[in-house]
Amino acid sequence: MKKPSLAIFLAVLATACTLSACSPKFDWRDYRSPDAQFTALFPGKPAVLTREIDLDGKKVSLTMTASEADGSTFAIGSAVLDSAEQAQAALPAMQTALLKNINGTVRSEKSVSAASSSAAGTQQRSSLSIEAGGTQQGKPVLLVGRFVAQDKRIFQIVILGEESKLSRDTIDTFMDSVKLD
Repeated sequence: MKKPSLAIFLAVLATACTLSACSPKFDWRDYRSPDAQFTALFPGKPAVLTREIDLDGKKVSLTMTASEADGSTFAIGSAVLDSAEQAQAALPAMQTALLKNINGTVRSEKSVSAASSSAAGTQQRSSLSIEAGGTQQGKPVLLVGRFVAQDKRIFQIVILGEESKLSRDTIDTFMDSVKLD
């Protein structure tokens, strides 16, 4: 039996967001995830859905929190892996999966890695940020993504929509609002 793809998962989540939406375009709302350790501003009431996905051969239970506004999807996915090494390896796998979904080409890419120490121990954090163009349902789309590994936890912060409908202010409002605990 064929497993549902990440594209189908995002489409179902976007539909759920659309059906549950009760606010106008870009009605920014504070959201604190009860279990995934993040806060963010979403442009409408977000929906939450958990599904099993395949990240380069590794089955992962990914919880997606997303809302849709003006035809664009704003989403944050999170999961816990078995080790920090697996989390690090998941970053390019998440990027590849999303690029395949839109037959995308990376326009810009940036990676950052840092370690911090506290009384609780050392914490490793890496991130990979991209902007890519592609197509979805025959229309050109823009994908803005940040993929973060923080110890054993991974985060996928994504905006996907028609480029003409996504202003830099809207992109920055969402991406800059995301705070990982």
